This record gives sequence, structure tokens and C-alpha cells, in this order.
Amino acid sequence: MIRVDAVWLAVEPLDMRAGTETALARVVNVFGAAKPHHAYLFANRRANRMKVLVHDGIGVWLAARRLNSGKFAWPRDVSGTLTLTTQQLDALVLGLPW
Repeated sequence: MIRVDAVWLAVEPLDMRAGTETALARVVNVFGAAKPHHAYLFANRRANRMKVLVHDGIGVWLAARRLNSGKFAWPRDVSGTLTLTTQQLDALVLGLPW
């Protein structure tokens, strides 16, 4: 299992065609660096797709999630980044308000 100590949410949308290198470049631009055992979440403009980049201490993992209907409860009026609790992450990934 991949250990995740902190979850960060980037508010600015990410093009879902972006691969690992593009997502990692965004993490470096927004957060300064990809820290080991941290996860970074991104959504597209419509907030119906999400990507998460996880640094496991050795390399990075990139995963995607798509909702068939509805959208993720993604903040739009906050600038920069947010950190999430485990409960908030669980709700967000399921498409529930957090």
C-alpha cells in the first residue's frame, strides 16, 4: 500500500490529457516540490474528472477518476491550494460534498 501523510488540493484546473510529467511540473510550480508521501489532487474545468499524483518516496504515481454523472465538490473561489483530511478526501473521491 502507498503511504500518504498529506493530501493537497490544487484549485486551478488541469487538462486531463496531461500525463505524469505535466502533472509533476504543475506540482512543482504550485507547491514548490513533490514531497515524499504526499498526494496532489487536480480536477478539470467541469470538475467531473480528477487526477491524483502521489510521491511514494521513490517515484510518482498518477491515477485518474471520472464521475459518470454529477461533479466533484471542487472549490472555485479559493486561490492557491488546500489541504484535506482523510474524511474530506473520502467524500471528495465519492463525489459527495465535504
